[in-house]
Amino acid sequence: MRAVLTWAERHQVTLFLASIVVGAVVGLLLPPVARPLEAVINPMLGLLLFATFLGVPFTAIGRAFSDWRFLTVVLVLNFVVVPVVVFGLSRLVAADQAILLGVLLVLLTPCVDYVIVFTGLAGGDRSRLLAATPLLMLLQIALLPLFLALFAGGEALAAFDPLPFVEAFVLLIVLPLGLAALTQVLAARLPLAQAVEREAPAAMVPLMMLTLATVVASQISGVGDALGRLLLTVPLFVAFAAIVAPLGALLARTARLDLSGRRAVTFSGVTRNSLVVLPLALALPADFALTPLVVVTQTMVELLVMVAMVAIVPRLIRAG
Repeated sequence: MRAVLTWAERHQVTLFLASIVVGAVVGLLLPPVARPLEAVINPMLGLLLFATFLGVPFTAIGRAFSDWRFLTVVLVLNFVVVPVVVFGLSRLVAADQAILLGVLLVLLTPCVDYVIVFTGLAGGDRSRLLAATPLLMLLQIALLPLFLALFAGGEALAAFDPLPFVEAFVLLIVLPLGLAALTQVLAARLPLAQAVEREAPAAMVPLMMLTLATVVASQISGVGDALGRLLLTVPLFVAFAAIVAPLGALLARTARLDLSGRRAVTFSGVTRNSLVVLPLALALPADFALTPLVVVTQTMVELLVMVAMVAIVPRLIRAG
Protein backbone atom coordinates (compact mmCIF):
# COMPACT_ATOMS: atom_id res chain seq x y z
CA MET A 1 0.00 0.00 0.00
CA ARG A 2 2.82 2.39 0.85
CA ALA A 3 4.36 1.82 -2.59
CA VAL A 4 1.02 2.63 -4.25
CA LEU A 5 0.67 5.87 -2.29
CA THR A 6 4.25 6.87 -3.14
CA TRP A 7 3.51 6.24 -6.82
CA ALA A 8 0.33 8.32 -6.53
CA GLU A 9 2.28 11.26 -5.07
CA ARG A 10 4.74 11.15 -7.97
CA HIS A 11 1.93 11.15 -10.55
CA GLN A 12 -0.53 13.36 -8.69
CA VAL A 13 -1.07 15.92 -11.47
CA THR A 14 -2.01 13.20 -13.98
CA LEU A 15 -4.26 11.54 -11.39
CA PHE A 16 -6.04 14.83 -10.64
CA LEU A 17 -6.75 15.40 -14.33
CA ALA A 18 -7.99 11.82 -14.65
CA SER A 19 -10.30 12.36 -11.65
CA ILE A 20 -11.83 15.42 -13.32
CA VAL A 21 -12.43 13.44 -16.52
CA VAL A 22 -13.96 10.51 -14.62
CA GLY A 23 -16.23 12.88 -12.70
CA ALA A 24 -17.38 14.53 -15.93
CA VAL A 25 -18.14 11.18 -17.56
CA VAL A 26 -20.07 9.90 -14.54
CA GLY A 27 -22.04 13.14 -14.19
CA LEU A 28 -22.98 13.24 -17.88
CA LEU A 29 -23.89 9.56 -18.19
CA LEU A 30 -25.72 9.32 -14.84
CA PRO A 31 -27.45 12.65 -14.11
CA PRO A 32 -29.46 11.21 -11.15
CA VAL A 33 -26.24 10.86 -9.13
CA ALA A 34 -25.82 14.66 -9.02
CA ARG A 35 -28.06 15.28 -6.00
CA PRO A 36 -26.60 12.59 -3.66
CA LEU A 37 -23.04 13.47 -4.69
CA GLU A 38 -23.66 17.16 -4.05
CA ALA A 39 -24.71 16.27 -0.49
CA VAL A 40 -21.30 14.71 0.25
CA ILE A 41 -19.13 17.53 -1.12
CA ASN A 42 -18.82 19.40 2.16
CA PRO A 43 -18.13 16.30 4.32
CA MET A 44 -15.52 15.15 1.80
CA LEU A 45 -13.95 18.61 1.66
CA GLY A 46 -13.92 18.71 5.47
CA LEU A 47 -12.09 15.36 5.56
CA LEU A 48 -9.58 16.59 2.98
CA LEU A 49 -8.92 19.73 5.03
CA PHE A 50 -8.62 17.70 8.24
CA ALA A 51 -5.84 15.67 6.59
CA THR A 52 -4.26 18.90 5.32
CA PHE A 53 -4.33 20.57 8.73
CA LEU A 54 -2.82 17.46 10.34
CA GLY A 55 0.22 17.89 8.12
CA VAL A 56 0.84 21.42 9.43
CA PRO A 57 2.40 21.66 12.93
CA PHE A 58 0.31 24.08 14.95
CA THR A 59 3.42 25.70 16.41
CA ALA A 60 4.25 26.71 12.82
CA ILE A 61 0.81 28.29 12.45
CA GLY A 62 1.45 30.45 15.50
CA ARG A 63 4.73 31.65 14.05
CA ALA A 64 3.12 32.24 10.67
CA PHE A 65 0.45 34.50 12.13
CA SER A 66 3.18 36.87 13.30
CA ASP A 67 4.48 37.26 9.73
CA TRP A 68 2.74 40.55 8.97
CA ARG A 69 4.59 41.08 5.70
CA PHE A 70 3.11 37.89 4.25
CA LEU A 71 -0.36 38.65 5.65
CA THR A 72 -0.26 42.18 4.24
CA VAL A 73 0.68 40.94 0.76
CA VAL A 74 -2.11 38.33 0.79
CA LEU A 75 -4.70 40.88 1.94
CA VAL A 76 -3.62 43.57 -0.54
CA LEU A 77 -3.67 41.07 -3.39
CA ASN A 78 -7.11 39.67 -2.54
CA PHE A 79 -8.93 42.83 -1.47
CA VAL A 80 -7.26 45.60 -3.50
CA VAL A 81 -5.69 44.12 -6.64
CA VAL A 82 -8.21 41.34 -7.33
CA PRO A 83 -11.33 43.58 -7.05
CA VAL A 84 -9.85 45.94 -9.66
CA VAL A 85 -9.23 43.00 -12.01
CA VAL A 86 -12.71 41.58 -11.33
CA PHE A 87 -14.43 44.90 -11.98
CA GLY A 88 -12.76 45.17 -15.38
CA LEU A 89 -13.51 41.58 -16.39
CA SER A 90 -17.08 41.65 -15.08
CA ARG A 91 -18.00 44.49 -17.45
CA LEU A 92 -17.93 41.87 -20.22
CA VAL A 93 -21.04 40.19 -18.73
CA ALA A 94 -22.64 43.22 -17.06
CA ALA A 95 -25.72 43.02 -19.30
CA ASP A 96 -26.79 39.68 -17.77
CA GLN A 97 -27.55 40.23 -14.07
CA ALA A 98 -27.60 36.52 -13.10
CA ILE A 99 -24.26 35.80 -14.77
CA LEU A 100 -22.77 39.04 -13.44
CA LEU A 101 -23.72 38.16 -9.87
CA GLY A 102 -22.22 34.67 -10.21
CA VAL A 103 -18.96 36.09 -11.56
CA LEU A 104 -18.76 38.64 -8.74
CA LEU A 105 -19.67 36.17 -5.99
CA VAL A 106 -17.00 33.68 -6.93
CA LEU A 107 -14.16 35.96 -8.07
CA LEU A 108 -14.39 38.43 -5.16
CA THR A 109 -14.06 35.72 -2.50
CA PRO A 110 -10.57 34.25 -1.89
CA CYS A 111 -10.41 30.52 -1.20
CA VAL A 112 -9.87 29.35 2.38
CA ASP A 113 -10.01 25.58 1.95
CA TYR A 114 -8.44 23.52 -0.85
CA VAL A 115 -6.06 26.34 -1.77
CA ILE A 116 -4.02 25.10 1.20
CA VAL A 117 -3.85 21.64 -0.36
CA PHE A 118 -2.76 22.84 -3.80
CA THR A 119 -0.30 25.31 -2.27
CA GLY A 120 1.40 22.48 -0.40
CA LEU A 121 1.53 20.34 -3.54
CA ALA A 122 3.38 23.16 -5.34
CA GLY A 123 5.88 23.73 -2.53
CA GLY A 124 4.14 26.80 -1.09
CA ASP A 125 3.97 27.66 2.60
CA ARG A 126 0.76 26.05 3.90
CA SER A 127 1.24 27.18 7.49
CA ARG A 128 1.36 30.89 6.69
CA LEU A 129 -1.59 30.59 4.31
CA LEU A 130 -3.51 28.65 6.93
CA ALA A 131 -2.81 31.41 9.45
CA ALA A 132 -4.30 33.91 6.99
CA THR A 133 -7.59 32.02 6.48
CA PRO A 134 -9.54 33.56 9.39
CA LEU A 135 -8.71 37.07 8.17
CA LEU A 136 -9.51 36.14 4.56
CA MET A 137 -12.87 34.68 5.58
CA LEU A 138 -13.91 37.53 7.87
CA LEU A 139 -12.88 40.25 5.41
CA GLN A 140 -14.68 38.67 2.47
CA ILE A 141 -17.88 38.37 4.54
CA ALA A 142 -17.59 42.05 5.48
CA LEU A 143 -16.53 43.40 2.08
CA LEU A 144 -18.58 41.28 -0.33
CA PRO A 145 -21.83 43.26 0.18
CA LEU A 146 -19.91 46.48 -0.46
CA PHE A 147 -18.33 45.12 -3.65
CA LEU A 148 -21.69 43.78 -4.86
CA ALA A 149 -23.33 47.16 -4.31
CA LEU A 150 -20.53 48.95 -6.19
CA PHE A 151 -20.18 46.48 -9.08
CA ALA A 152 -23.75 45.16 -9.54
CA GLY A 153 -26.15 47.57 -7.83
CA GLY A 154 -28.83 47.33 -5.17
CA GLU A 155 -30.76 44.39 -6.67
CA ALA A 156 -27.81 42.05 -6.26
CA LEU A 157 -27.16 43.30 -2.75
CA ALA A 158 -30.79 42.72 -1.74
CA ALA A 159 -30.49 39.07 -2.79
CA PHE A 160 -27.34 38.49 -0.71
CA ASP A 161 -27.51 36.33 2.45
CA PRO A 162 -24.27 35.93 4.44
CA LEU A 163 -25.47 32.96 6.55
CA PRO A 164 -24.03 30.25 4.22
CA PHE A 165 -20.61 31.92 4.59
CA VAL A 166 -20.76 31.58 8.37
CA GLU A 167 -21.93 27.95 8.16
CA ALA A 168 -19.18 27.07 5.69
CA PHE A 169 -16.54 28.74 7.86
CA VAL A 170 -17.59 26.66 10.88
CA LEU A 171 -17.96 23.34 9.03
CA LEU A 172 -15.00 23.60 6.64
CA ILE A 173 -12.44 25.54 8.67
CA VAL A 174 -13.19 25.65 12.41
CA LEU A 175 -14.31 22.01 12.81
CA PRO A 176 -11.52 20.30 10.78
CA LEU A 177 -8.93 22.64 12.27
CA GLY A 178 -10.11 21.93 15.82
CA LEU A 179 -10.13 18.17 15.24
CA ALA A 180 -6.64 18.31 13.71
CA ALA A 181 -5.31 20.29 16.69
CA LEU A 182 -6.91 17.82 19.10
CA THR A 183 -5.41 14.87 17.20
CA GLN A 184 -1.94 16.43 17.36
CA VAL A 185 -2.30 16.95 21.12
CA LEU A 186 -3.56 13.40 21.71
CA ALA A 187 -0.89 11.86 19.47
CA ALA A 188 1.59 12.12 22.34
CA ARG A 189 -0.63 9.88 24.51
CA LEU A 190 -2.88 7.72 22.32
CA PRO A 191 -1.53 5.26 19.72
CA LEU A 192 -4.68 5.68 17.58
CA ALA A 193 -4.24 9.46 17.35
CA GLN A 194 -0.54 8.96 16.60
CA ALA A 195 -1.40 6.55 13.77
CA VAL A 196 -3.95 8.98 12.30
CA GLU A 197 -1.43 11.83 12.39
CA ARG A 198 1.24 9.65 10.78
CA GLU A 199 -0.91 8.23 7.98
CA ALA A 200 -3.06 11.27 7.11
CA PRO A 201 -0.53 12.93 4.74
CA ALA A 202 -0.40 9.73 2.65
CA ALA A 203 -4.16 9.99 2.12
CA MET A 204 -3.98 13.48 0.61
CA VAL A 205 -3.77 12.44 -3.06
CA PRO A 206 -6.63 9.86 -2.90
CA LEU A 207 -8.81 12.31 -0.97
CA MET A 208 -8.14 15.09 -3.48
CA MET A 209 -8.97 12.72 -6.35
CA LEU A 210 -12.28 11.76 -4.74
CA THR A 211 -13.13 15.40 -4.01
CA LEU A 212 -12.39 16.55 -7.57
CA ALA A 213 -14.38 13.70 -9.13
CA THR A 214 -17.32 14.28 -6.77
CA VAL A 215 -17.53 18.02 -7.38
CA VAL A 216 -17.40 17.64 -11.16
CA ALA A 217 -19.83 14.68 -11.29
CA SER A 218 -22.37 16.46 -9.09
CA GLN A 219 -22.38 19.71 -11.08
CA ILE A 220 -21.56 19.07 -14.73
CA SER A 221 -25.08 18.06 -15.76
CA GLY A 222 -26.51 21.42 -14.67
CA VAL A 223 -23.76 23.26 -16.50
CA GLY A 224 -24.55 21.35 -19.68
CA ASP A 225 -28.21 22.44 -19.56
CA ALA A 226 -27.22 26.11 -19.87
CA LEU A 227 -24.01 25.62 -21.80
CA GLY A 228 -24.55 28.37 -24.38
CA ARG A 229 -24.74 31.25 -21.89
CA LEU A 230 -22.21 29.77 -19.49
CA LEU A 231 -19.54 29.37 -22.17
CA LEU A 232 -19.25 33.16 -22.17
CA THR A 233 -17.76 32.99 -18.68
CA VAL A 234 -15.07 30.39 -19.43
CA PRO A 235 -12.59 32.76 -21.15
CA LEU A 236 -13.31 35.30 -18.43
CA PHE A 237 -12.33 32.83 -15.68
CA VAL A 238 -9.23 31.75 -17.61
CA ALA A 239 -8.28 35.41 -18.10
CA PHE A 240 -8.70 36.04 -14.37
CA ALA A 241 -6.16 33.32 -13.51
CA ALA A 242 -3.79 34.44 -16.27
CA ILE A 243 -3.84 38.04 -14.98
CA VAL A 244 -3.83 37.48 -11.22
CA ALA A 245 -1.14 34.77 -11.07
CA PRO A 246 1.69 36.99 -12.38
CA LEU A 247 0.39 39.99 -10.42
CA GLY A 248 0.47 37.93 -7.22
CA ALA A 249 3.96 36.63 -7.97
CA LEU A 250 5.17 40.16 -8.75
CA LEU A 251 3.62 41.63 -5.59
CA ALA A 252 5.16 38.87 -3.44
CA ARG A 253 8.56 39.32 -5.06
CA THR A 254 8.38 43.10 -4.58
CA ALA A 255 7.66 42.49 -0.89
CA ARG A 256 10.76 40.25 -0.79
CA LEU A 257 8.93 37.18 0.42
CA ASP A 258 10.81 33.89 0.38
CA LEU A 259 10.24 31.18 -2.23
CA SER A 260 7.49 29.27 -0.42
CA GLY A 261 5.76 32.52 0.53
CA ARG A 262 5.72 33.74 -3.09
CA ARG A 263 4.14 30.49 -4.24
CA ALA A 264 1.52 30.65 -1.47
CA VAL A 265 0.59 34.23 -2.39
CA THR A 266 0.21 33.28 -6.06
CA PHE A 267 -2.16 30.43 -5.25
CA SER A 268 -4.16 32.58 -2.82
CA GLY A 269 -4.76 35.20 -5.50
CA VAL A 270 -5.88 32.76 -8.19
CA THR A 271 -7.93 30.30 -6.11
CA ARG A 272 -11.49 31.39 -5.33
CA ASN A 273 -14.06 30.34 -2.74
CA SER A 274 -16.34 28.51 -5.18
CA LEU A 275 -17.32 25.61 -2.92
CA VAL A 276 -18.16 27.99 -0.08
CA VAL A 277 -20.17 30.48 -2.15
CA LEU A 278 -22.11 27.74 -3.96
CA PRO A 279 -24.65 27.37 -1.09
CA LEU A 280 -24.95 31.16 -1.11
CA ALA A 281 -25.70 31.16 -4.84
CA LEU A 282 -28.20 28.30 -4.46
CA ALA A 283 -30.12 30.36 -1.88
CA LEU A 284 -30.75 33.24 -4.33
CA PRO A 285 -34.25 34.03 -5.72
CA ALA A 286 -35.56 32.39 -8.91
CA ASP A 287 -34.48 35.37 -11.05
CA PHE A 288 -30.89 34.31 -10.34
CA ALA A 289 -31.31 30.61 -11.22
CA LEU A 290 -28.27 30.73 -13.51
CA THR A 291 -25.98 32.19 -10.84
CA PRO A 292 -25.10 28.86 -9.12
CA LEU A 293 -24.20 27.38 -12.50
CA VAL A 294 -21.78 30.27 -13.09
CA VAL A 295 -20.12 29.38 -9.78
CA VAL A 296 -19.94 25.71 -10.79
CA THR A 297 -18.44 26.64 -14.17
CA GLN A 298 -15.74 28.62 -12.39
CA THR A 299 -15.10 25.62 -10.11
CA MET A 300 -14.42 23.31 -13.04
CA VAL A 301 -12.25 25.88 -14.83
CA GLU A 302 -10.34 26.53 -11.62
CA LEU A 303 -9.74 22.83 -10.91
CA LEU A 304 -8.02 22.53 -14.28
CA VAL A 305 -6.07 25.73 -13.60
CA MET A 306 -5.00 24.46 -10.15
CA VAL A 307 -3.78 21.15 -11.53
CA ALA A 308 -1.80 23.04 -14.17
CA MET A 309 -0.38 25.44 -11.56
CA VAL A 310 0.86 22.56 -9.40
CA ALA A 311 3.07 21.60 -12.33
CA ILE A 312 3.94 25.10 -13.59
CA VAL A 313 4.40 27.32 -10.50
CA PRO A 314 7.40 25.42 -9.04
CA ARG A 315 9.15 25.88 -12.39
CA LEU A 316 8.31 29.57 -12.75
CA ILE A 317 8.71 30.69 -9.13
CA ARG A 318 12.12 29.39 -8.18
CA ALA A 319 14.88 30.41 -5.81
CA GLY A 320 16.81 33.38 -7.12
